[in-house]
Amino acid sequence: MLTLDKIYQASYVLKEVIRHTDLIYAPQINPDSQIYLKPENLQLTGSFKVRGAYYKISQLTDEEKAHGVIACSAGNHAQGVALGATKNGIKSLICLPAGAPISKVEATKKYGAEVCLVEGVYDDAYQKALQLKEEKGYTFVHPFDDENVIAGQGTIGLELLEELPDVDVVIVPVGGGGLISGVAFAIKSLKPNVKVYGVQASGAPSMLNSITNQKIERLNSVSTIADGIAVKEPGIHTYDICNKYVDGIVTVTDDEISTAILTLIEQQKLIAEGAGAVSVAAAMFNKVPVKGKKVICLVSGGNIDVTILSRVINRGLLKTGRSYTLTVELADRPGQLVGVTGIIARMGANVISVHHERAGSKDITGCYLQVVMETRNHEHIEKIRQELIREGYHVIS
Repeated sequence: MLTLDKIYQASYVLKEVIRHTDLIYAPQINPDSQIYLKPENLQLTGSFKVRGAYYKISQLTDEEKAHGVIACSAGNHAQGVALGATKNGIKSLICLPAGAPISKVEATKKYGAEVCLVEGVYDDAYQKALQLKEEKGYTFVHPFDDENVIAGQGTIGLELLEELPDVDVVIVPVGGGGLISGVAFAIKSLKPNVKVYGVQASGAPSMLNSITNQKIERLNSVSTIADGIAVKEPGIHTYDICNKYVDGIVTVTDDEISTAILTLIEQQKLIAEGAGAVSVAAAMFNKVPVKGKKVICLVSGGNIDVTILSRVINRGLLKTGRSYTLTVELADRPGQLVGVTGIIARMGANVISVHHERAGSKDITGCYLQVVMETRNHEHIEKIRQELIREGYHVIS
């Protein structure tokens, strides 16, 4: 059984292993509340996962250690298990989805694990790991549905209450539910009045659906930039704990996640992966009641692939009105381009690229002009559009 004593024991075991991540005050995330960040993206291996993995491995018998461990993961749990196993001097084999970010695959190898890439998503890697466990006699380290793993993650809950004793709300990312189960159990056991909310990606709402319908439900598919929480089905233990201790679960879109990632980079100089930023997105877009409250957003990980990061930043720029593609229908005669770009310059926007297209216009003497601009916000974009219209230009979008 999961107990508070077990979480305290895990905290003692982890004391000499993990990095202490102090809260960061981030008032600009939501000006109507006092927002603090718990930056587990700065943790060893770049994620909270090392806590549960290391504690689970530390509790194995000598015989179990001799056989080695196996795990499956979208990436972060893999690194936690690899580090935990290596520090304990035992072998580790990690099954990862073939589509896992290259950075996570290479980092897992760097921490000393052998990697087995499996076609499909997390759940496919999970089935492969169970198969190899039976064949080779490994001990399976579940990424979330294991009470020792949950206890390790629960040490974050103890730290939050120690660092901000008068916290009102804690917002936690949810995939399979291991992190929020540990955090909610620890917090509710010590301070039942603190609200604990979970956040899932709208393209992978497995725990939300299960809690809503009061039974564990499996999604047919998942689709989100937050690969770390793209889980089709919650665990048995995690479902029960969430059902009992979590005050509510909400979802955020990929656009909202991208905006949160961009905000963390610009305002806090923090790199978060999609799964790590969902808690911040929930606070930014008022998905949970935070107005006038002291709130901690748990930034659970920072292992985002740099190739994805550039796309996410672009998506965040579009969502916040920092980038915009303007389309104008023009008469195909000299001076039109100068006129449009002159207005854009006068209004304080920066032109990134220009595309001139004759073929698409209904008018044989007309053309379309597409201008990609750097802008300040949505209000700035609207002012530019209105100024162009006032000057007699036909603005399409």
